[in-house]
Amino acid sequence: MESWEFGAMVRRCRDRVTPEAVGVPVGRRRRAAGLRREELAALAGISADYLTRLEQGRATAPSAQVVEALARALRLGDPERDLLYRLAGHATPGLDVVPSRVTASVQRLLDRLSYTPVVVYDATWTLVLANAAYDALMGETTTWHGLERNAIWRNLAGPRNRVVHTPREQAEHEARLVADLRLTASRYPADRSLRRLIGELADACPRFGELWNAEAPPPPPDPSKRKVVEHPAVGRITLDCDALIVAQDDLRITVYTAEPGTEDAERLALAIVLGTQSLVD
Repeated sequence: MESWEFGAMVRRCRDRVTPEAVGVPVGRRRRAAGLRREELAALAGISADYLTRLEQGRATAPSAQVVEALARALRLGDPERDLLYRLAGHATPGLDVVPSRVTASVQRLLDRLSYTPVVVYDATWTLVLANAAYDALMGETTTWHGLERNAIWRNLAGPRNRVVHTPREQAEHEARLVADLRLTASRYPADRSLRRLIGELADACPRFGELWNAEAPPPPPDPSKRKVVEHPAVGRITLDCDALIVAQDDLRITVYTAEPGTEDAERLALAIVLGTQSLVD
């Protein structure tokens, strides 16, 4: 298919999606009924310039990851998602590929948690989405691209999030992540993107190779559901951290909450306000 057909479909879908439907704040001076380019780009985790080139047909062969991110951000149903893949020259992902699809039912659940920090990873620990409250608590994620979106890379070689770990806790956390990725690789042996990710992690992080080839069993699951977050504006916040698995779609959802009526709840609320107020016109 011609690249302009892909871009035309993205434009049509962007024009019909209301900001309210995807949790984008609406300011008083807004003119567009649909999403602005920069808003869709932020939701999909790509640059606004790249989205512009895609819509204008000047960028060709978007990756399957970009197509999936756009389909998710635009809330496309299965028929339109499949068409978007075909227009981009890709086959619709099959059962042998790590899924990164957020189904409509899971998205409705996430929408109800718009004021609660939530982050979603796929089975490779690559970021699928993070809501505005999570970015306010942990730091901006919309500018992450490629390997930057992988939690294993960020823990082993890149900038970590704001969770406070002792050296032992950090080492055990890294070992658990790599062990989980090893299990993912055993479930999806035909996924080329997964094999490429493993190679990239091995090249970028010597410790990844050590953990990947370790004969010792991985540490047991983290016994503590409570996490301490060092926020630059409001200080330390102790939060409950619940990790949920969407088994059918092989997603990992992490939710951060505070006990109502506590100082931690007040600090969390303040952190979210400080981190999201600038997004409203």
